[in-house]
Amino acid sequence: MGAVFLFADEAGDFNFSRQPGASKYYILCTVATGDCSIGQDMLMLKRRLAWQGEPIRDFFHCTYDKQRVRDAVYERIARHDFSIQATIMEKSKAQPQTRTTEDRFYQYGWLYHLRHSSNRFLAAKDSLMVTAATIGKAAKRVSFEDAVKDVCRQIVPRERLRTAFWPSQTDPCLQLADYCTWAIQRKWERQDTRSYDLIAKKINYEYELWEHGTVHHY
Repeated sequence: MGAVFLFADEAGDFNFSRQPGASKYYILCTVATGDCSIGQDMLMLKRRLAWQGEPIRDFFHCTYDKQRVRDAVYERIARHDFSIQATIMEKSKAQPQTRTTEDRFYQYGWLYHLRHSSNRFLAAKDSLMVTAATIGKAAKRVSFEDAVKDVCRQIVPRERLRTAFWPSQTDPCLQLADYCTWAIQRKWERQDTRSYDLIAKKINYEYELWEHGTVHHY
């Protein structure tokens, strides 16, 4: 019996159309680790890069970081022991009843993600702390958080479960999840595997939810 820390991020949007700028996929990504030492290492890396005069923001964010900063982060995190899980949803294949609201679709994704990936990082009687990056505006944030809590309680008993919802800038392990999510999204949306190849060995679950679906609903 041990403890697992799970850090979660997402990529894509809730725009269910083929309008320019709408993502093709919605991706849920989690990073599982037995301790959070990688977070301390990322803080040390941030300080070192700042000392070297690199263009460091106040926190790591893969979308906006310069490529040489990304390279340094990917090189550093490769030294650590953690695993990555990702569920990929091609949005046009989502049946209308699964996307009546944004939080319903979000919960649907989380349910399938944890139900099928948790055996890759969670043993019987393990305790689990799930920390998810906050999403959505404040008015809708509670419904997203409730969706995650509800799913997690179906996987782990309440007494062995803790959940937290924090902005990515407050926790370097959430920034780790952001980097992993970004790499996976680039692979699926753009067929760009440059960053994905750097973390591929850490991925123990990557599943396209509707891979065998043939019906597109828009």
